[in-house]
Amino acid sequence: MIYRDMVAEDYEAAYRLWENTEGMGLSGADSRAEIVGYLERNRGFSQICVHEDGTLAGTALCGHDGRRGYMYHVAVSSDSRGVGVGRELVSRCLDKLRVNGIAKCHLMVIESNALGRRFWESLGWQYRDGIELYSQDTSV
Repeated sequence: MIYRDMVAEDYEAAYRLWENTEGMGLSGADSRAEIVGYLERNRGFSQICVHEDGTLAGTALCGHDGRRGYMYHVAVSSDSRGVGVGRELVSRCLDKLRVNGIAKCHLMVIESNALGRRFWESLGWQYRDGIELYSQDTSV
């Protein structure tokens, strides 16, 4: 397995993985232009894992706002699960945040995504109750 920073050229394979990952929510914010922009603004934070043959094994989008880190689209292909790919991707993202002075990271899991919830809990992430998420389209 080869771990490295995610770059724009990884987008198509990453999107295919996300489309085929149960519990993953995708929207217009996941277009190529949006993701490439995110990668450029957060250069070096997002990580991927590829097999020796170059096929994608996993992704983790990561960035920060100068105060808190955020992870999105942590996904591992079904044939690569159970060997630590997800753990390593998360660890690499957290290391990048830590080196850049970011002490806390947040992520969102769709409520019905039981597999995702189990994964994050197994890594020691704490569920935060008492927080309500609000969203609004900025074109309103």
